[in-house]
Amino acid sequence: MSAIPDKPKLEGLEEKWGQVWEEQGTYAFSREGADRDSVYSIDTPPPTASGSLHVGHVFSYTHTDTVARYKRMRGKRVFYPMGWDDNGLPTERRVQNYYGVRCDPSLPYVADFVPPHDGGEGKSIKAADQQPISRRNFIELCEKLTVEDEKQFEDLWRTLGLSVDWKQSYRTIGADSLRASQLAFLRNVERGEAYQAQAPTLWDVTFRTAVAQAELEDREQPSAYHQLAFHPVDGGDDILIDTTRPELLAACVALVAHPDDERFKDRFGSLVRTPLFDVEVPILAHHLAQPDKGTGIAMICTFGDVTDVIWWRELDLPNRAILGFDGRIISEAPEVITSERGLELYAQIAGKTVFSAKAAIVEAAQASGELVGEIRKINHPVKFFEKGDKPLEIVSTRQWYIKNGAKDEALRERLLAHGKELDWHPDFMRVRYENWVEGLSGDWLISRQRFFGVPIPVWYPIDGDGNPVFDKPILPTTDQLPVDPSTDIPAGYTAEQRGQAGGFQGEVDVMDTWATSSLTPQLAGGWERDEELYQLVFPFDLRPQGQDIIRTWLFSTLLRSELESGELPWKNAGISGWILDPDRKKMSKSKGNVVTPAGMLEQHGSDAVRYWAASAKLGTDASFDPQNPTQIKIGRRLAIKLLNAAKFTLGFDASGAGQVTEALDRSMLAGLARVIEQATRSFETYDHQRALEITESYFWTFCDDYLELVKDRAHAGTGQAQASAVTALREALSVFVRLLAPFIPFATEEVWSWFAEGSVHQASWPVAGELAEFIGEDADIDLLDLVGTALIGIRGAKSEAKVSQRTQATLAVVQAPAALQERLVLAAEDLAGVGRITELRIEAADVEGVVVAEITLETAE
Repeated sequence: MSAIPDKPKLEGLEEKWGQVWEEQGTYAFSREGADRDSVYSIDTPPPTASGSLHVGHVFSYTHTDTVARYKRMRGKRVFYPMGWDDNGLPTERRVQNYYGVRCDPSLPYVADFVPPHDGGEGKSIKAADQQPISRRNFIELCEKLTVEDEKQFEDLWRTLGLSVDWKQSYRTIGADSLRASQLAFLRNVERGEAYQAQAPTLWDVTFRTAVAQAELEDREQPSAYHQLAFHPVDGGDDILIDTTRPELLAACVALVAHPDDERFKDRFGSLVRTPLFDVEVPILAHHLAQPDKGTGIAMICTFGDVTDVIWWRELDLPNRAILGFDGRIISEAPEVITSERGLELYAQIAGKTVFSAKAAIVEAAQASGELVGEIRKINHPVKFFEKGDKPLEIVSTRQWYIKNGAKDEALRERLLAHGKELDWHPDFMRVRYENWVEGLSGDWLISRQRFFGVPIPVWYPIDGDGNPVFDKPILPTTDQLPVDPSTDIPAGYTAEQRGQAGGFQGEVDVMDTWATSSLTPQLAGGWERDEELYQLVFPFDLRPQGQDIIRTWLFSTLLRSELESGELPWKNAGISGWILDPDRKKMSKSKGNVVTPAGMLEQHGSDAVRYWAASAKLGTDASFDPQNPTQIKIGRRLAIKLLNAAKFTLGFDASGAGQVTEALDRSMLAGLARVIEQATRSFETYDHQRALEITESYFWTFCDDYLELVKDRAHAGTGQAQASAVTALREALSVFVRLLAPFIPFATEEVWSWFAEGSVHQASWPVAGELAEFIGEDADIDLLDLVGTALIGIRGAKSEAKVSQRTQATLAVVQAPAALQERLVLAAEDLAGVGRITELRIEAADVEGVVVAEITLETAE
């Protein structure tokens, strides 16, 4: 136990106790002698290790930490790991800016490469000035920077007081994660759950490369609207659509309008014939259609823009792509074009650039009368590759998919059943999951044309003509994992056969970051690596996460678990709300309104910031104004009050402590026992906010009323009456410190060290039964409230008289109904002492509640 400082303060507690917790392994997970029932496991969200954490992270991770601390105090062995989501576009982009480089896979590896820049965001470096380097060099820089970022993140998490076992951390790009991700993928392939198909990709026709989202930029470009007439198959008036891409008319697969647009409601499901090419296509409904744009109905082509891709996927449309990798119209017409005039026109545009093809289509439509009205010139934003000088096209490329229930009704039903089986906190979040599953229209595209990620572990044989045979992939064996097909060699081949006829070629795509993150229970739990650990933690007890990634992270994790083992990966899902700025807008990096937490923690202290976060329920949005952080200030006041109340309580002579005999003391402890029960029930239902609210409210009653009422007796009283007050004070302090420990861990640990051995965070969570011997069977649980009401009346009278609360009262008359009067008499001495009342009369009267009927104050000399 440590000495009580003369002036307790919050400053420095984070560093002091953080070091102690690390040295003593306070939060270490111990598997020795454990079984599944003794373990509480958390599938912690792995933050993206690029850039910086923001206040939203502090918000949601604090919610999880309160549960972890509570469960640990309930006797559970808490498995609380931390992961780092390294791979993905944000990391690649950050590396480009940080080091002033870009990846060019055609370049050779340079040993001991030194980047042109090292530090800063580097955003002033133009893309054209970034030094091209090999893929291996680029990946090495990605790994180097993510390790540095992770260290900064860990330092902040430690400052916040997350009770994570840092020996259980993992990286989504680490060797174990690579192996687990590739193994899960191979099993998906073997079971027929993963497959290849042609899919749309953003493509730069100059560089002949797929372009990642992070490399896009919008540029204003001149264009024009062309109004084309589509002909209803069942007769009636033509349907007119405005398009800026008439050259893609041969790739048209549908027309689309908003489902609520009255102009087209009776048309949904019907067919129209395309102008010029005479192909029948359906009229469909989708919420992304804009009723106020053009004629209100749009042409879906494969593929004119990103919205076409969304419509194509979600409406499950055919792929009739007509653009090649060189940006020209491919020579072979879509099979659905069978009319003589359609085939003749397609032959005219085959091989042309999009600009020449557009001119030919416009001329033909004018001649046929299917181009209606004048061509209307406009300017609009067009997507470019940041280093390119031609608009991006969308071409069809070969991609990998994992089945997700979109086209498999049995799988979809199993996923919906799992959603009902999972305990959601709050429960209404379940609907978001169900809506997503029920609305699926396409399988999960998992391949990405990036550099830093988990390689898709596949090679392809090359036939005698030098063409890769994609439908006969070569898979590695389990003991070969992890592999990088771009550098590793499949069994039975030699390095010299790479890219040669009769040889092989490696897959260069990597997995979508969600394809790795969807395996976090397996990555953290040691799946196929540490069977003992996996049996102890899986299925996990809790998946905490944000509401915006229910359709991505939660769904994909549940899907992978269903495909691999047919079971839920966790028992509970705790969904945090969003952080809103002072204008009630969601904070996000893209909006530029996020707040980084380091300054908050330094200025106000970690306990204060944690209090603010814990004051919000799961699923509830919370606003944050960095200029007026009211809740944080309240949290700081609570932590400081705990320090001071503890010092005050522990300052009384405790030599006679042992029994509680006085009615007021027993009443306070009875109320505290009820608080224990209510806070415990709240935590068991994942309502940390209610547990904090109940505890905090009674703590202030304890400080403002009870402490004031008994301090004279505890300090200057005699015999058992004094001992009763001191015993009750110390028992209450022990309980309050433990009830508040999940929320303000630093202040509670400091106070605990003043009177108890070990860490409060390894102490037992309080139970009402431990106070039973002090309360007895006839304690009046409401007595403290009654006396508190009388005290408020006395204080109010003195305030109204504009005198100090220390002013002596020669007489005070307190009236109450007869039943209450008898109870108040039991605490008359304490009330008279705190009110500095010479003569206190407690009378029965026909009044409501407790009333101070008369008070006579000494007149100051």
